[in-house]
Amino acid sequence: MSEPAERPKSDWKDHLASVRSIAALMVILWEVSPSLLLGTIAVRIGRAILPLALLWIPKQILDGIVAAVHNGGDLKRVWHLLMVECVLALLSDLAIQANSVLDSLLGERLTSYTAIRLIAQVTRLDLHTFEDSTFYDRLERVRGQATGRVFLLTSILNAAQEGVTLVVLTAGLTVFSSWLVLLLIASTIPTFLGEVRFSKLSYSAFFRRTPQRRELEYLRLLGTWVDSAKEVRIFGLGTHIGRRYATLSEEIYEELYRLAFNRAAGGWLLGLLSVLGYYGGYIVVMKAALGGMITIGTFAFLTGSLLRARASTERVFTYLNGVSEQALLMTDLFDVLKMEPSIRSMASARPFPSHICEGFEFQDVTFIYPESSEPVIQGINLRIRPNEKVALIGENGAGKSTIVKLITRLYEPTNGRILLEGRDLREYDLDQLRARVGVIFQDFMRYDLSVRENVGFGHLGAMGDDERLEEAVDKAEATKLVQRFGATYEQVLGRRFKAGVDLSGGEWQKVALARAFVNDAQLLILDEPTASLDAEAEDRFFRRLHSGNDGPMVILISHRLSTVRTANKIIVLAKGRILEEGSHETLLKCDGQYAKLFRLQAAAFQEGIGEDVGDSSVPEADASGADLAPGYGHVVTLLR
Repeated sequence: MSEPAERPKSDWKDHLASVRSIAALMVILWEVSPSLLLGTIAVRIGRAILPLALLWIPKQILDGIVAAVHNGGDLKRVWHLLMVECVLALLSDLAIQANSVLDSLLGERLTSYTAIRLIAQVTRLDLHTFEDSTFYDRLERVRGQATGRVFLLTSILNAAQEGVTLVVLTAGLTVFSSWLVLLLIASTIPTFLGEVRFSKLSYSAFFRRTPQRRELEYLRLLGTWVDSAKEVRIFGLGTHIGRRYATLSEEIYEELYRLAFNRAAGGWLLGLLSVLGYYGGYIVVMKAALGGMITIGTFAFLTGSLLRARASTERVFTYLNGVSEQALLMTDLFDVLKMEPSIRSMASARPFPSHICEGFEFQDVTFIYPESSEPVIQGINLRIRPNEKVALIGENGAGKSTIVKLITRLYEPTNGRILLEGRDLREYDLDQLRARVGVIFQDFMRYDLSVRENVGFGHLGAMGDDERLEEAVDKAEATKLVQRFGATYEQVLGRRFKAGVDLSGGEWQKVALARAFVNDAQLLILDEPTASLDAEAEDRFFRRLHSGNDGPMVILISHRLSTVRTANKIIVLAKGRILEEGSHETLLKCDGQYAKLFRLQAAAFQEGIGEDVGDSSVPEADASGADLAPGYGHVVTLLR
């Protein structure tokens, strides 16, 4: 069971406190591009001051015109002021375009930077983290916040710009009457508090609905994914998936509709106070103008300043509210970035041995998965010596894959310890350990990338070494496959991209095998490595794997017992414990679980080929069955 999802903050003060994420964001922006950040700040400062100038100059023009009309004054100064106003208006438009460009570039840099940091962070977290639904919910919110982070950036900058404008305009209004400023602010505060409340409700709904949104994304993927296309059509699942998607999305829509309606209605009612406050101030200024207390130019300046200040006040509150709302969502990103893996290298980690002399040893190892109470493996004692080939067999859930995860330190033992060269495996550098272990998992990845990357991912240092890639491809019986592509190692695989070429299951498995071979590992872990290969390719693979005594240690996991019979040691696992251990011949003589399973598979094969094992449809074999593929020869040898 995963931990229950943490509850979103319930008090508006805590909501505002989340703005502390802004400081962390500004640090990131400085790391992203100091020049773009400073550039957009400088332009915005200029834009913030311009409104006062664009209000003050018209005041001077109006007063100059009135003076010229009544007193016959000179209009030369008026024309000069008009030219200045025109230049400032052009500068204002230019500043808007400059901000648009700078914000766009900075936003793009921010999106790229956070994505890179997120990838780097998530790839270093413990494997069990991904088995926690709470983490998945948080990660889903983070992935969906790319545009939100850019919006937060622009909201912060816009709020700062409007704040400077408001300060400048307020100073002008205060010269006439401080009551105008107080009236303006008092009329906009209720609107701000209302927006804060509705932002909190929006975040709570977004937070609460994250699992449902993840389910929607999964249903969308099921209906459009190539890997599910066959079963969706054969089982007629399209209608069912569509209906389930519609039902779930309708629930989310109804909640969003209620929230949006209440927010709009409440915002309109609270907005009435702002309108009344503005017109109250307008009346005060108009009375002063009618009473001859101020000039017509001053009247225009004050009413214009009042209107612009009202708009700036509302924008500041709106932007700050947007900042607060998005900052709440940003906490998910910073929470993920602050997570630390429990499995990592020690400060003084030992380098991985260049040559293994003693091998690996499990000493009374027990492992219990997080959030579980039952051990998956218990009291395992196992030795893997240099050049030794060890096969792990057992029913599903017996603990085979868990042993692999422990030896590669994807998990740590709950009890006991794993030794390498007589020292605890945790003493060695983690990255070096994984770099010297070649692994092909049963559910291996099919990367929709080039052949070079599909193979080279097994050891990034070999990515540009064609000779090394060719050697790995040859070991995996994939040479003819690569030669089939005119672009050789640059050919893109898979159907995701236009130039991609899809492969059969067996061909994909050969590519995965090459990926396991490319790093010249000292330990090779093969989990059902030939499940998708044809009989001939499987036979050639195991001949090469088992030939000679020189080579890496091998851990082989397979349900096909004919593929493990030549291993130096076969480990039979049952319910997380070692039930039997020994060579193929030894275990057959013991007549235990292994012998029983082997005979069951042999009997099933005999029924499949009929009474005449020498039928022409079955390949010929010598007395040892060595000329037959593992799926045939080894079993036929037993039957004979």
